[in-house]
Amino acid sequence: MFLLALVTLVLAHCTLQTAAPDTVLNCCEGDVLVLLDSSGSVSSYEFKRLLDFLAGLLRPFSLGRGQVGVGLLQVGTRPRLEFGLRAHSSQAALQAALLGTRQLQGDTNTQAALRLARRLLPPGGASGDGTPLPQVLLWLTDGVQPGDVEQLMSDLKDSGVAVLAVSTGHGNYQLLHRAVTPPIESHLYFVDIDDINIITGDLREAIIEIIRAERLRVAHLTWHSAVLQWRPVLSAQSGSYRLRYHCVREGAGAPRDGAGGGCVSGRQHSRTLSGGSTWEELTDLRPDTTYTASLTPESNQTPLKTLSVTFTTLPEVLSPAVVSVSDSGPRQIRVGWAPLQPARVQRYEVEYGAIPRGPVHVVTVNGYENSTLLTDLEPDTQYLVTVSAVYATGQGRALSVRACTQPALPTLVDLDLTPVGREAVRVRWRGGEAGLRGYWLRWEGGDTGGSLRASSRAMRLPPGSLSVQLTHVAPSSRICVAPIYGTGRGDGLCCTTAEQADL
Repeated sequence: MFLLALVTLVLAHCTLQTAAPDTVLNCCEGDVLVLLDSSGSVSSYEFKRLLDFLAGLLRPFSLGRGQVGVGLLQVGTRPRLEFGLRAHSSQAALQAALLGTRQLQGDTNTQAALRLARRLLPPGGASGDGTPLPQVLLWLTDGVQPGDVEQLMSDLKDSGVAVLAVSTGHGNYQLLHRAVTPPIESHLYFVDIDDINIITGDLREAIIEIIRAERLRVAHLTWHSAVLQWRPVLSAQSGSYRLRYHCVREGAGAPRDGAGGGCVSGRQHSRTLSGGSTWEELTDLRPDTTYTASLTPESNQTPLKTLSVTFTTLPEVLSPAVVSVSDSGPRQIRVGWAPLQPARVQRYEVEYGAIPRGPVHVVTVNGYENSTLLTDLEPDTQYLVTVSAVYATGQGRALSVRACTQPALPTLVDLDLTPVGREAVRVRWRGGEAGLRGYWLRWEGGDTGGSLRASSRAMRLPPGSLSVQLTHVAPSSRICVAPIYGTGRGDGLCCTTAEQADL
């Protein structure tokens, strides 16, 4: 049997491509821990060839969260974890780490390395959403005196770890045969170190078969929709997907008005999707209702597994569920609300009045808006604001909030304009209020012979400024100065160069 394996590998050398594919394999999710013989029985030449082999074997895989995790554990007198399963999330980082790996030398203490591997691959390793992940231990050895490893390997396999092995020497075939996980023909390889690249394709396919992510999951869920996501097992040219879903039962939060026709168990919806699809959104679902969805890859090449998932939509949240206040000033408040439901809400009515006995005002906003600015309010006043949603069914929902305007900011006094030359003017004012941040000065060109001599211009001045000289100011120019505070801009004064009048 050993001779047959060698003959098979020699024949494969003539037909298989040794170069790793350039495309990234977005096919898999799981952990691959490499157990690399780094002892003194492995020559430096063999060690480098093993690292090169690993680099090519692992290069196509997508790494990181939700993809593949790769770790490297070296076997020597004392095992060394070169890098952990979550250390690298890009191929560039993994390839650099492999390139920088240095041989340990020393004894072949495989037992100690396997005990460490047991801790690195705990039973039931889980993804971010709690789904168990497949785990692989890839053992690269020269076959020289691995020690008593059968029980340790058996413990790993009992915990769900798939064990694969590659021997580059004349190792104990029976020991390695018992160590790996069936099927033996795709999980155990004997190969000369100079010909190791001929097994790259077969070994990679064996790993993919173990960690292929064949599951349908819910990537996003609301009260009326669900986004389903899956790993691609087809391409746009190799087939299509058949997606089917139906409701199973309604929860207590499902609407009782018959909207959407209710949940009829067994009434199935079906869609045909392109073979290049990796996600699909289901809409017009009922709130707080359990659904089952199945995805069947349809291909003429080979039968593929049907994936399924069961999920429950969220209870419906009627708008407005949240009312917030922002952009508060002395005379304005911005009111916002959520969630936005334009398909069901015809309009929003915003009522507001000063507490305790102010007149009530009403602003109507269309169902596509989620905020409005209330203006002409009284400074330093508390208002009761009520946002009401008017639904297409005639029903409504209202939510109230209290909001306060800011105190009135001090105004500017004694603005004075003094001509100081042709088209020049000295602007003076009096200030110095507490909390002052500066002044905002703006002027607009006046009319001379029917043409504008200067367009509107503005500048911000520091709080210590009480005057400024402007040049190239046309006659009848309007000049305004307003104080700036931390909470906003106070009321200012305006004058013209032709006549000084407070506006």
